[in-house]
Amino acid sequence: MRSARRLLRRRQREAEGRWLVEGPQAVTEALAVPGLVQRVFLTAEAGRRQPALPAAARDAGVPVVVVDEPTLRTLTETVTPQGVVAVTAAVQVDLDRALGPAPRLVVVCAQVRDPGNAGTVIRCADAFGADAVVLTDSSVELGNPKLLRASVGSVFHLPVATGVPLAVAVEACRARGLQVLAADGSAADRLDELQRAGELARPTAWVMGNEAWGLPPEDAALADRSVGVPLWGSAESLNLATAAAVCLYTTAAAQRG
Repeated sequence: MRSARRLLRRRQREAEGRWLVEGPQAVTEALAVPGLVQRVFLTAEAGRRQPALPAAARDAGVPVVVVDEPTLRTLTETVTPQGVVAVTAAVQVDLDRALGPAPRLVVVCAQVRDPGNAGTVIRCADAFGADAVVLTDSSVELGNPKLLRASVGSVFHLPVATGVPLAVAVEACRARGLQVLAADGSAADRLDELQRAGELARPTAWVMGNEAWGLPPEDAALADRSVGVPLWGSAESLNLATAAAVCLYTTAAAQRG
């Protein structure tokens, strides 16, 4: 238990190459990857609510430790934990493997530092059939427990490359035939216009900027064009995860035309 608690610290996660994964769906997704989960901690109540989860762990030869709720809370930073935490090996995928030879939809998160946003973008990319996500250097750590919670297990079956310079990620996407679009709310080109023109049916990589400052001009210049999501209401802007969801869904729908 003590060794698991230490994984709440990034330095320890990186030193050991292990993560803490919270929540029944995320742990279930991790258990589907052979050899990934090392131990499962859960409360008796969680075991009653989710009987298939401890059964799957035992079938996979993964030790299951039943703990009380106060003990489980020491393994998570959430206010209301869901009663299940697993220790897993860290997942590491390099850029070439993540992109593969012929991707059609990729999202590149440029210096995205909020773990909740990054995890939600990964979940949306997974839901809309993207081939990969790239977290550039200076982005949040993939093993951050809040990111893992927000991704709800998508990190275990969608390739996510990390620590890649933006220019390298853009060039790798372009070399595989993807157009590179930078999301920018103030851009002259609009998402709905590209959709009507059939431009989004092409293989596409979306570059999403930082939550606070977006994409600096020199980073936006790496893309083929900048594109804004049109807003018809009174809201000033969309947050990063919502904008990414709209861009990814619209592009995925166009590609499936």
